Amino acid sequence: MRLSVVIPAFNEERRLPATLESVVAYLRERDYQSEILVVDDGSTDATADLVRGWDAGAVSLRLLAHPDGRNHGKGATVRRGFAEGQGEFRLFMDADNSTSVDQVEGFWPYFDQGYDAVIGSRDVADADIVVHQPWHKEIGGKIGNLVIQMLAAPGFKDTQAGFKMFRAACIEDLLPVLQIDRWGFDVELIAAACHRGYRVKEAGIRWVNSPDSKVPANAYFEVMGEVWKVRQLRKKGVYDR
Repeated sequence: MRLSVVIPAFNEERRLPATLESVVAYLRERDYQSEILVVDDGSTDATADLVRGWDAGAVSLRLLAHPDGRNHGKGATVRRGFAEGQGEFRLFMDADNSTSVDQVEGFWPYFDQGYDAVIGSRDVADADIVVHQPWHKEIGGKIGNLVIQMLAAPGFKDTQAGFKMFRAACIEDLLPVLQIDRWGFDVELIAAACHRGYRVKEAGIRWVNSPDSKVPANAYFEVMGEVWKVRQLRKKGVYDR
């Protein structure tokens, strides 16, 4: 199997249908085998029932959930999907389809060049931001990124976009050492991959801000605390080979 698409979902019964339609339609047209893994992060709405009843045709669609049924956070949820995926390449994307799955077309050339991971970015020259975030979120993101670059991921302009893809060998090597369960997970992924010597490329994506974003305002402060934790984990040798 070539590609596993992991979609973390928490109470996404309203936004997920359009995303599944888009992903299934795209994968049906590809000449390689693929799968979709929706990981339910303790939803209390009809997200799970929606996925169970979805007709994906020839495309494999699986629903995963945490054994205890509780909300564990983005990091824990994406890790679960990555661990269960069978593809040679594993992508995670947001349930709101802010970046559509067809953006992987721009990633394949970098893997052909030998990169182990490609992370989608909204802040590089070839990025296409169709609908921007509110101004205060964009400013907060830019300030936060300066801190992230200083503490954990130097050289990366946008660590938080929910569209990242890894070779199976790379992500399977990283999963046992990853510790961050919530919003700082993206930073840890990049920091751990670079620390272990993997080649990581930051590539521009087309991004449409969802007006119904579920990222709370305090997530920025939570990320900063988790970035500091990533720095400390690296100093302790947690990410060492």
